[in-house]
Amino acid sequence: MTPAKEPCVSNELQRPGADALQAQLSTWLQQDAQRLNALQVCCEVLNHFNIGDWYIAAGFVRNLVWDKLHHIRSQALNDIDVIYWCDSDVSVERDRSIEAKLRLQADLPWSVKNQARMHLRNNDPAYLSCLDAMSYWPEKQTAVGVKLVNTSPAVAAHINQKMPFTVSNSATVLAHDYEIKVDAVFGLACLFSLSLHANPKRDISVFKSRVIQKKWLLQYPKLTIITEPFLSFK
Repeated sequence: MTPAKEPCVSNELQRPGADALQAQLSTWLQQDAQRLNALQVCCEVLNHFNIGDWYIAAGFVRNLVWDKLHHIRSQALNDIDVIYWCDSDVSVERDRSIEAKLRLQADLPWSVKNQARMHLRNNDPAYLSCLDAMSYWPEKQTAVGVKLVNTSPAVAAHINQKMPFTVSNSATVLAHDYEIKVDAVFGLACLFSLSLHANPKRDISVFKSRVIQKKWLLQYPKLTIITEPFLSFK
């Protein structure tokens, strides 16, 4: 295994390719009925709690891209990471309340965490938003979040009264006033290039432990680890 020469680039540096990658990811999400249903439910529930800064992130996005690029069937969703930022109530009980409401809407493995609190567990400076929190995650490919947004300000307040998508014979299609918003802290190029980059903000041992524990190199043999110093895994 030889480390690649190109570093993981930011959103600004990878344009115009970023638009094509975002479009491809959005298409894959729309073609995945379970993931799109999760986005719809999250949109409704987080709106109910008056939370605007939220995403479904981590493996929900990362694994979908890797599955597609490895030409394998998308794996079951065994953990749906819902992150949000709200400093008015940072209690664990609020997270559990949101999880409970999500489960009432869809029996899925929801995991909800307010990022306004998570810096304490990670010994980091206080996070200022969901994107700021993701900028500390151990590997750059995981720091991608997606959400369903209403593009019409006039009807944004009535999001719970409007179905964001319908199912046709060929695909799951978003309603006219909705779109999938994709935010990648370190850009999408490194995720689509089947590389793994350690985040310099986090100790390299955390990155190495996650790669081994999650068995990414066994599940996705096309992956290449790129970091300094270059790591080898057995």
